[in-house]
Amino acid sequence: MAYNIKDVFYLDTEATITKATAGAGTGQLDLSAYIDPIARGRTKGTGLAVYKLHWSMVDADNSGKPWDDGESGTAQFGLIAGLGAGDNATGAAGSVSSTAFEMSNNLLISSGSFFGPKSQIANASNTVSAFPNMTVMPSTEVPYVIVRDNACLLYQVGENFVDDYTLSVRLEVAQITLDQATLNQLLRTQTV
Repeated sequence: MAYNIKDVFYLDTEATITKATAGAGTGQLDLSAYIDPIARGRTKGTGLAVYKLHWSMVDADNSGKPWDDGESGTAQFGLIAGLGAGDNATGAAGSVSSTAFEMSNNLLISSGSFFGPKSQIANASNTVSAFPNMTVMPSTEVPYVIVRDNACLLYQVGENFVDDYTLSVRLEVAQITLDQATLNQLLRTQTV
């Protein structure tokens, strides 16, 4: 499959970051309908190629408006293949591994950071940063191929938020067939 209008489709997931609450949360995306990591006879295994991701953060307390200049919350976030954590509210996802958002995590598809305007400088009206502040993304030339039956949006609050925020991600994906050697390599690297 190639990155083109015929093969690519969209999937999405979201999670609400709860104001005044510390900890991690998750939103799980079920991929079982798109992935078959078992080759049977002449039938090859199927994976899901992730070409691009589009992130959004909107103020859930204020009808989806952009974040307020008084927002002081901060968070790390990412999409992780095969995490299997389900849907968890802020603070209910347990502890996040110190390597969850690091480039050494083979399950990390994409990650970034959010810094509320007020968290950056004393005068929030002078902010220059933009969202998303991304650290890793797949590409149309070399997509991230998922061979696990789920992907989880995971976030870790650094400084508590003033308002509730909806963090969402849209994936540009295509189902692809995989030869046995590639499938075996992906299954080895995508071990939780």
